[in-house]
Amino acid sequence: MSSLYQSLILSFFLSALLALPVSAADVAAGEQKAATCAGCHGPKGVSNNVQWPNLAAQQSAYTVNQLKAFKSGSRVNPMMQPMAANLTDDDINNLAAYFSGQQPAKVGGDPALAKAGEAKAAMCQGCHGAAAAGNGQFPRLAGQHPDYIAQQLKAFKDGSRKSGPMQAIVANLSEDDFKALAAYFGSL
Repeated sequence: MSSLYQSLILSFFLSALLALPVSAADVAAGEQKAATCAGCHGPKGVSNNVQWPNLAAQQSAYTVNQLKAFKSGSRVNPMMQPMAANLTDDDINNLAAYFSGQQPAKVGGDPALAKAGEAKAAMCQGCHGAAAAGNGQFPRLAGQHPDYIAQQLKAFKDGSRKSGPMQAIVANLSEDDFKALAAYFGSL
């Protein structure tokens, strides 16, 4: 068989493969499934409780990664693991699409702390974006509850939440730094 003939066959199969429809996330199905999330994360993903994050306008890729981590047990949370256990990949993609399309929350933060946090936020912007709106696999920090952000930073520092880059970044930050950064991101 000539290499030209093999190339033509390969091109044909690749063209056929690329022509297959790609299943897109179903936002309406995500909205229906999100009804079970509203108890903690609030209607449309805007939480009224500082211990649970806002999911509204969260990066879709980040949400998918986190739900899969809860489902697999690689991210430990006694409330989220059972919630994610029975989600299918389609459910996860649909939820992520739904929440990413919601209006972002703005919860505020202590103005003096936010000003101090703004000066420290440059170290976060490389991954989380200049406006802290997130960047693909890196979560949106803007509009999160300051107490929630501070809690997550502490968890990265004490190792109860794993992420090599985050643990390295928070290693030299104090609890006051956590509060200042959290106030700043909550104010965006």
